[in-house]
Amino acid sequence: MRQGLVKLVPQLAAGLVAAVTAGAWAAWLGWDQQRDVQPDGTTTGPYEAWQVIGLVLTLLALVYGAVSRDYIAAVAGIPVGLTAAAYYDWSDDSSGLFMVGVVMVMVGSLAVTAGVAAVIACLTRDGRRSRRTA
Repeated sequence: MRQGLVKLVPQLAAGLVAAVTAGAWAAWLGWDQQRDVQPDGTTTGPYEAWQVIGLVLTLLALVYGAVSRDYIAAVAGIPVGLTAAAYYDWSDDSSGLFMVGVVMVMVGSLAVTAGVAAVIACLTRDGRRSRRTA
């Protein structure tokens, strides 16, 4: 029974990371839905730079926590959570182009998360090696 639970840990961790990622999207970006109209008539938004930076820093902490505990598979939950959150948040777009953005979020978050996880894995592995030899 215990071995069955141990095998489920990576899947449970990935699901938990996906849920936390979707929650982070809601906390940082989900509440801001209005575009800002500038004096010259152009629109920006709906997200401010500080909101996106906050989300990125939150996700960076998630990646570091998962990779440093050797839950590499859990990192796959980040693109899943971001894709699901983007789909839910943007699906009311009347132009129908929201799927282009969702696919871009999926591909971009997958690539960036994999790259950041690889860098963190290399850095933490080197740190573990130097502590063992000392």
